[in-house]
Amino acid sequence: MDNCGSYLKKHTESLVKEVGIETACSVTGKSKATLGRYYSDHEEHADRFIPVDAVAKLEALSSYPHVTSALAELKNITLSYDGRKPNEPDSGGVNSDVIALSQRFAMLMSEYHQAIEDGVISLNEAKRLLRETVMLQQVLIDMKLHLEAECS
Repeated sequence: MDNCGSYLKKHTESLVKEVGIETACSVTGKSKATLGRYYSDHEEHADRFIPVDAVAKLEALSSYPHVTSALAELKNITLSYDGRKPNEPDSGGVNSDVIALSQRFAMLMSEYHQAIEDGVISLNEAKRLLRETVMLQQVLIDMKLHLEAECS
């Protein structure tokens, strides 16, 4: 299987597992076995991928658009994802963003230093680093939006 297919399957698995296999089955109308084939790395399932309508249904329930972001990354496209609910108050402008950016970066560096203490970044450590990186990205997106609003 090529890297592209493997990458999409990995993100499909993350999506299904975040939503929960039982919920994913219910929402998509697919069996556990079928969903499992969509993210299986076995050669006999290399050409099986989750349908886009199933992705849309599952990502509506997830905290992050795993497959959509993976597709964008494969095409070098940057998405602006805002996981906050529409009625949440604004974060407070550029000054607040700079403070949040500093705090998030410090948290990322702290996670990184803990992860490399033994010279090996474990799967759980990589997941924590990824989570912090995504949070840092969100702060940067907020900052970009605030700066664009000030320029208009």
